[in-house]
This record gives sequence, structure tokens and C-alpha cells, in this order.
Amino acid sequence: MTPPIVKRYLLALGRYKWPIPVAGVLGLAGASFVAMQPLPAPSVRSVGKLHYTRPPISFTTTGSQIQQEGEDLTEDVLLADDVMKKVSDVIKVPPDKIRPNIKVELPEPPGGGSKSNPPQSNRMITFGYNDTQEKRALLAMDTLLKAVQEKSKEVNTARLRAVIGNINQRLPEVERELKAAEQRLEQYDKREGPAILAAQNGSLIAGITGAQGQQRQLQQTLQGVVVQMNSLQKKLGLTPDAAYVSSALSADPILANLRTQIYQAESQLTTLSRDLREEHPKMIELRRQKAAYEELYQQRAQEVIGGNGIAAPFMDIPQLRQSSSLDPTRQQLANTLVSLQTQQETLVQQILQTRRTEQELRQEYANIPNKQLERARLEQQVTLKKALFDKIQDKLVDSKAAEAETVSSLELTNGASIGTVTKPSKNGVVTLAAGLVLGLLVGGGLVFLLDMLEGTIYTLEDAQEAFKQREVPVLGVLPFIETLNQEGEAPILLETNSPYLEFYERFRSNLRRLEEEVKVVMVTSASPQEGKTISAYNLAIASARAGKRTLLIELDLRSSSRVHMLRVSPDPDSLIEPLLYYSEPSDCIRLVPDVENLYVLPSPGPQRHAAAIVESSELKQLLEDVRSRFDFVVLDAPALSVCNDALLLEPFTDGIVLSARPGFTKSSMLGEAVEQLNEAEDVQFLGGIVSGAEINLPKELYADEDEDALLAESETLADEEDYEEAIAGGRNIS
Repeated sequence: MTPPIVKRYLLALGRYKWPIPVAGVLGLAGASFVAMQPLPAPSVRSVGKLHYTRPPISFTTTGSQIQQEGEDLTEDVLLADDVMKKVSDVIKVPPDKIRPNIKVELPEPPGGGSKSNPPQSNRMITFGYNDTQEKRALLAMDTLLKAVQEKSKEVNTARLRAVIGNINQRLPEVERELKAAEQRLEQYDKREGPAILAAQNGSLIAGITGAQGQQRQLQQTLQGVVVQMNSLQKKLGLTPDAAYVSSALSADPILANLRTQIYQAESQLTTLSRDLREEHPKMIELRRQKAAYEELYQQRAQEVIGGNGIAAPFMDIPQLRQSSSLDPTRQQLANTLVSLQTQQETLVQQILQTRRTEQELRQEYANIPNKQLERARLEQQVTLKKALFDKIQDKLVDSKAAEAETVSSLELTNGASIGTVTKPSKNGVVTLAAGLVLGLLVGGGLVFLLDMLEGTIYTLEDAQEAFKQREVPVLGVLPFIETLNQEGEAPILLETNSPYLEFYERFRSNLRRLEEEVKVVMVTSASPQEGKTISAYNLAIASARAGKRTLLIELDLRSSSRVHMLRVSPDPDSLIEPLLYYSEPSDCIRLVPDVENLYVLPSPGPQRHAAAIVESSELKQLLEDVRSRFDFVVLDAPALSVCNDALLLEPFTDGIVLSARPGFTKSSMLGEAVEQLNEAEDVQFLGGIVSGAEINLPKELYADEDEDALLAESETLADEEDYEEAIAGGRNIS
């Protein structure tokens, strides 16, 4: 089987026959022109050799490294622009003409010897220069060898200066980093050094132990104070706060004076109450005086013990008089109780402070390992920075000392000498053959390029790939139908035993296998002449042959009806009143005489106002009616590039099938059609078909088909009158 790419190229070769002979003629013409050119002058080759060398004694490491790196010269370095300029100035030839004539053979990688001391044969650089003059060739080679030696020395010097420059650029930064590391270590020692030192000499542990001992002493003292306070409270019968109040009230002289006056008033009231009644003015006056003294007494008590009068209102006069009447001994005990309470509070605060101090010391002791690690890290950074700084300084001293040792890495082995003299020759036959072959190849490539630029699909494989790239399922591959009809009519499969019906049966069965039931299907294409009409006719015939009551509707109202291919005559009045024609389905639908179960609705075209008819209610009502009257309906719609009739009528169908035909379908037009159908929201795009494909049928099928076709043609020609009656006998159905 021929590969698809070869098949496509052969088709392109059949369309574009002129590029190959034209290119072949041009190739021969170019080769003839080259063959007619005069021979160039004889070529003289001069040869010179340099070898790598090193100083016998080297005092610096950097100098040895520079000399070793100088042995890694490339051809671009050896033939640099400045080297070519020196040679050009001597022999008076432009550098761009000298460089192509120089050949350099660099030494191979060391094999027999070590890398540091390879064999002498591997350390040679051979130079060759071609020229037409022997004297100029020798002069150019001598100049080239000297210029290359000087270039090697310049390269070594530049490398050494680059090393020194990099060191001088790096040294200040390393020095700054060293100083910064030293400063960080110094600051850390100032901040955390005392704590680390205290942990190391044991003073931090001693501080923790001392805080614990101080806590125990304070606890013992606090317990003694608590015992004394409990004893005094039992003797006085007062709490420390009550003792403070009583002591303060008893010590106040104003309260003592008021208390005396209150006692005097009470004594007088008691004495006079025996002889006088309560309503007596003297009794009233004494009670007033007593009340006044008591009010003054209460106010003064609030000033002494109430804290701006806050505690005093909770004590009445009898309580105040009782609390302020302590004798000197009890008053001394009360003062002692108050002092002990103050001492107790002080001891509690001291214990809490000692505990906090202990916790801080413990926390500091717990952080000592982290601080020691941090100091070790900072100290290590200083050590590393110091080592790097010392190494860079040593490298700088070594590099500056290496300036005296830097020389060229190349020495002269053999001076310039004449190697070979070449006299050019020319073979005209070979030149012409090469030109012809090159021209034919260019012509073949031009044919392929023109085929690619055309953008037409020419093979079945290209059509299938075009649908696959656009994610369109291929519902059928329909072959190109060969026919013996000499009148140019389309190949309609009216014979029952036609081998091509099997492909349309596959197409029909693929439609039945879709997820949703397809009863009314529309067949269209991207452009005209892509096999949509033939596919629609033969699909309807295949459906009718399968026993389905099938209707074929011609919806291309811009073209004439083609139902004569089915031996059916269209209604001539349909051209005049197309809407009236569509409003009477019983009159417009006709039976196909040669195919059982097949009916056709001829097109009333060509119509000037086809769009108005497509959008008419009569046609839409007709499409709705035929869905219920037939098992399968096929619509032959115009191409999408001609009009939008297919998109307008699609809502009345179950989906659209897009036809593509090799040799006629443009890839760009097919892509636009697929994109148009996919972007339309209300369009059901079922898939595509490849129509008119070149498919090889078995030979016996060809023989049977030809025999049946000849027999049918002879019978038709023998009975032409019956044929005319059959065409005119297409009767109406109800």
C-alpha cells in the first residue's frame, strides 16, 4: 500500500509538472557556467610548527598555572583579529582573504603521557597557509608564527592580570567580612560574656544556692512573726486591723476630750432624770449637747481611722467609744500587733522577690549552653574569615611575584617552509551531473512546497486527519463511484446489487448508533462540489433499500432540481408559487419509481428570494409534518460558504453532517465550517463524511458492476419509449 505522503506527492506532481524540468535546466545552466570558468592559479602551501613549552624553573604557583592554561589555546585565539592584522600589514592582503587560507592542526588530548607532561608529539601546533606566490607564502608563515608567539604571551599576561584584578576586587570585601565577624564576637562577649564566665567559675550556681538559703531564713522569720501575731490576737481579742483602729482612736487627744464631755452629759442626764421629766428644758438641752458631742466624736473618728470617711460609717457610737477606750497596756499590745503585721507583709514581699531572683538565675543558667554554642559559632566564623583573608593575601603576593615569570607558552619548532604545490583540475561531466541532480532536487522540493501552500485536501488520509485534528467524528468514508454514463450525470446507486451501497449502509448504521435518535438528518458541505448531494441521494437510497420509508428533500433553492437522476419529473408550477407548493405535501412529495420505499421532494429552484422561502412558515410546517410520516428524512442543504440556509433549517432536524471531498475541499474552508458549527449554540453537529475517496474495491465486484451496468444500459436503450414513460410517470402520493 502506498504511504499517504507518497500518494500526496504523486498527486502534487501530476498538478505541478513544470518546476522539476525548469529547475533541472537551471541546474544544468549553472553547472555549465561553472564548468566554463578558467582554472585558478596553482596553490603553494607553506608550513610552520610551534610547540608548547614551560620555564625550566618556576618559583610561584600562579606562574605555573598560567603557563599550563596557556596550553589550552583554541584556533579562534591563535587566529585572532590582531594576529591577522599583523600578517595583513606584512603581505599586503586583506585579513578576510588570509583567514580562509590558513589551516591549524591543534595537538590531540594527552594519551601516552600524563596531563601535566604529555608526549612531545602531542604538544605540536602545525600551521599551513595556501597562496599563489611562494615568496609571499613563506613571508606570511614567518609573520604568523611570530604573531602567534606574541599572542600567547599576551594571553598569559592578560590571564595573570585578570587573576590579580579579581584578587584585588575580592580582598576588600573579605576584609570587611572579617572585621564584621570580629565585631560581632566582641559585642557578644560584652553582652553575654559575664554570664558565661559566671557559669564557668560557679558564681551563678552560688547565687542560686544563696537565694534558696535566703528564702529558708525568711520563711523561718515569717513563721515566728505569725506565732507572735496569733498570741497577741488571743490576748487582745482583736484582729490586726481592729487593733490598728483602736490604737489610733485611743491615742487621739480630741477624741479623749469629747469622750469626757459625753460622759459628763450622760451623768447630768442620769442625775436630773430623777427630779425632772423628759420634756423639761434642761433635759432637752442636755440631750442636744450629748447628740452634738456624739456627732463631733463620730466625725473625728472618721478623720482618724476612716481614710477620708470611708470606714467610719460602719461603726456606731457605742462601738467607737469601746474601741477608743484602750488602757495604756492594751494600747501598747495593739501597737505591737500592728508592727508585727507590717513585718509579716515585708517578709512576704522579700520571699517573693527572692523567688523571682532564683527563677531568673535558673533561666540564665539554662541558657548558658545556647550562649556558649552561639559564641563558638561566632568564633568559628572569625576563624574561617581569617583563614580566607590570609589565603587571598598569599595568593596576591604569589601572583605579583609571577609577573616576572610570565612568558609565551609557545616556541618555534620548525620555521616556515614550502610543503606542497597543487595544480587545480576540473571535470566538466561531473560538474554538469551535479548541477542536474541539484536542480532536480530543488524542483522536487518546490513541487512539495506549492502543494503545501495550496491548502487543498487531496487524499483520504488527509481528510480523515483534518476531521481528527478538529475533534470531529468521521461517520463514513464514501468511495468515488465509477459509472458508464456518458451524459455526465451524477452516479446514483439505483442498482440493487451495487457494491458501493455497502459504504452508504455503514454511513446509515453509524447514524443509528449515535447516542440520540437521528430521524431527520441534513447533509451539507463547506463549499460547492464536495459530494454533499451525491451523498444525500445515495444515503436515502441505502435507507430505502433497508426497508425504511425514506424521504429525500432538496433544500438548495438557489439551484435547479436534480430529481431527474431518480427518473422523477419536478413540478413546473413550483417555480411560480413555491410557498403554495410547500403548503401541499401530498402534491409536492413524489414516489421514486426505481427504488421501493423512497420518496423525493424536488426543489422549486432556482428562486430569487430563496432566504424568504427558507424562513417561511409553510416550509417549517412541512418539515414538522414529514417527521411523523416517514421513518427517515434526508435533507440536501446548500453549502455553508454559499448561504446560511443550513443553519436556519437545522433546528427542524436532528443534526448536521458535513461532507469533505479529496481534491476539492480546502483545509481552511473546512476549518471555518467546523468552527461555525461548533460555535453555534442551537446547532447539533453530528460529524463528518469523506465523499469521493479513492478506495480499492475487489476485482470481482468491479466485474459484476460493469456487467450489470452494461445490461441495464442495453435494456434502457432497447426500450427508450418505456424509459420516457417511466420518467413522466412519477405520480403524486397522499
